[in-house]
Parts: sequence; structure tokens; C-alpha cells
Amino acid sequence: MAKDFGRLLLMLLILPLFTQAKQFKTPEKALAEIYPNAQIEVKNIVLSKEQQEEVQRLSGVKLDTRLVSWYLVKRGKEVIAYAYVDTHVVRTKPEVVLYTITPEGRLDVVEVLAFQEPLEYMPEEEWLKVFKGKELAPGTLRHRRDIPNITGSTITARAITDNARKVLAIWQVLFGGER
Repeated sequence: MAKDFGRLLLMLLILPLFTQAKQFKTPEKALAEIYPNAQIEVKNIVLSKEQQEEVQRLSGVKLDTRLVSWYLVKRGKEVIAYAYVDTHVVRTKPEVVLYTITPEGRLDVVEVLAFQEPLEYMPEEEWLKVFKGKELAPGTLRHRRDIPNITGSTITARAITDNARKVLAIWQVLFGGER
């Protein structure tokens, strides 16, 4: 009886580890894995009020801050990718997502770096791959139209999709002319 109670107690203590939030990797580590042998440069930029309004117009998503930090991924002097780490609230807890963008303005990799909601709501890698090659154009990157829903995780799917548009809009406003 005491042995069974001990096992039950151990299970009850371990179970929350599998259902709770999870911290994954740093942006720098993720970028080093995605783009081996590349140099990472961080660029902090303060958007003008006009730029902030343009981002919101292009994306249809509210931009809460004018300070944005971008990672420029370089090989030599050439920028091979741009990366942005977006932190947003899903339901009631934060989610941190890394979006990488090609020099042509297309999404390359979308990766969840931190997820504070129960893990059953976290998107799978296969679903995140549907963003590859997507760009910001009128009427694109819409949840349930261009990007499939995740059954049981609609709020997460909508948040990642909406913020993909926002990140692409920030990229377009800041770097779209530098090709």
C-alpha cells in the first residue's frame, strides 16, 4: 500500500512537468542552428509614428511598441536572412516566436522559442512549416484561408498567423527597399 502511494505521489509530482509551459532555446542558438557559420548582428530600431501606422495598415495588427529589435544574419557582408522575435499573449500567457525572413521578403522559418500555455496547445513543427515562402500581400496570410487551423489550438494558430503578418509588415517598412 505504501509502495503504491509512493508511486502515485511520484506521478502526481512529475505530471505537471509534461503539461506545463516550456522554455526552448535562445534566438541566437536557434539562428545558429538554422544558419550555420553565419554571423548574427542585432539592430535596435525606433520606428517613427508614421512607420508604426504603416505597419498596422499593412498587417491589420496593432503594433504596441515602436522599439523593434532585428537580427541580421550575415555571411561576410551579405545579409542572408532577417529575424525577429515576437512576444505576444495567447489566452493569458506569453508565447515567444522566432520568424526568419529571406532578403526577398518571404518567411523562411517560424519557430516557437517559449510557450507558457499547456503544451497540448503548442503547434507542431509540420504546421509551422506551412509559413515557409509566404509573403505579405493584400489578402494573404489569413488564418483558416491561407494558413490551416490547428484543431484545439485555434487561438495559438491565429496569434502566430497574425503576428507573421505584423513581422513581415515591419520588415517591409524597414528593409523592403534594401535588396
